Amino acid sequence: MDRKFFMMFAVVDIETTGGYASANGITEISIIIHDGHQQIEQFNSLINPLVPIPVYIQALTGINDEMVSEAPKFQELAPKIYELLHDKVFVAHNVNFDFSFLHFHLAVAGFNLQTKKLCTVRLSRKILPGLASYSLGKLCQQIGIKIQDRHRAYGDALATVKLFSMLIEQDKEGHIAKTLNIRSREQSLPAHLPKEDMDKLPSVPGIYYFHNVKLKVIYVGKAKNIRKRVASHFTNNKPGRQKQDFLREIHHITFQECGNELMSLILEAVEIKRLWPAYNRSLKKFDYSFGLYSFEDQKGYLRLMIDRKKKFSKPHHTFNNLSEGYKLIKNLIATFNLCPKLCFIQRNTYSCNLFGEGACYGACEQRESFKTYNERVKKALISLNSILPGFILIDEGRNFHEKSCLLIENGQFYGMGYISSDLIQANVRLLKGHLTPYPENDYIRNIILNAALQFPQKVREIDVD
Repeated sequence: MDRKFFMMFAVVDIETTGGYASANGITEISIIIHDGHQQIEQFNSLINPLVPIPVYIQALTGINDEMVSEAPKFQELAPKIYELLHDKVFVAHNVNFDFSFLHFHLAVAGFNLQTKKLCTVRLSRKILPGLASYSLGKLCQQIGIKIQDRHRAYGDALATVKLFSMLIEQDKEGHIAKTLNIRSREQSLPAHLPKEDMDKLPSVPGIYYFHNVKLKVIYVGKAKNIRKRVASHFTNNKPGRQKQDFLREIHHITFQECGNELMSLILEAVEIKRLWPAYNRSLKKFDYSFGLYSFEDQKGYLRLMIDRKKKFSKPHHTFNNLSEGYKLIKNLIATFNLCPKLCFIQRNTYSCNLFGEGACYGACEQRESFKTYNERVKKALISLNSILPGFILIDEGRNFHEKSCLLIENGQFYGMGYISSDLIQANVRLLKGHLTPYPENDYIRNIILNAALQFPQKVREIDVD
């Protein structure tokens, strides 16, 4: 390494009782101080984690409860550990794992560790490209470094020092110096995520996908600024299990540009329903809760009812809650003189409330034939097309030559896409040829309707001719 980049490095390895810091302890630590040319100091110690060591961890590391029973607690070692680390560059193989543990446990002990970091996994991928594996054991085997006491802190730390020395020697393109540059945030990235994936991200609205090692999508997110939003996932290194598992699984990022935030919101919801990513939670739950159904009873009368939406059913309309459904059905009753008892609005055994007022013609007591009554029910259902909203919402596209277009038809989300400005006044049949149909859900419909209320200047009534 060029002398102008001279600085002190702390090469660290720890053994722990589990995979995330907030609920697990450290059982062993090794810190080797390196000046960029040679090893100048080291610190090694077993640590009493104050919790039982799981059997599988004991089998992996060889460290058992008896070995650590008389070892110092982390609280006792914290001042020494902080002294060794706080003014050095923190170096480790998969650095964010070791750093998350030490940052968390030092914070509990009253020390705030803030250092630059170097990950020998990421550096190895750049300086020693094309190897079959970059796990410490397999990597060292491929490049001729022998590890003594694998899965023990000092053995792995010593192997990491030898690896780091080799990386310094072979770093002809200055990757280490570039990584340590104050403007570089590469060391905050997950160990397996190529920086090239981050470099490709645009600063525009859209959605992004995190993929695991098998390229399966594990998370979908939306953003006003894709690049900025993705980077925010890696700016903290929370010690909880979910965050640490999430970071370990990220191997690649892909994205789709959208014309505006609304398009991003909708596409995110569609893709979460389609892909069902493991680390998405909230939007999986959004769906219609209730539907307007019709059926013919034993006496031949068509009956309307609001019921919970069932899988594979085809309601005439859907609602997020009962009150929304009852509001619509009461409107149909009043407009088409339907019977509240045959629509399950009146559920007692008394005579129909509206029959005595002349608003119901007696279908509930068979004083009106089912044929006559059913004609009005059918007209009521047809009227939904005029009662329910239909419009397109026009907004900014991905460039100056296009506009985004979302279509609501009969109160339902049809689809969306991008059109040229000369198509804005086209009828709905022509527009559909330029839009991608999407399955809708209550979440999507509501955000479009809310956007239409908030920005009426972007709404155009549809021409169905």
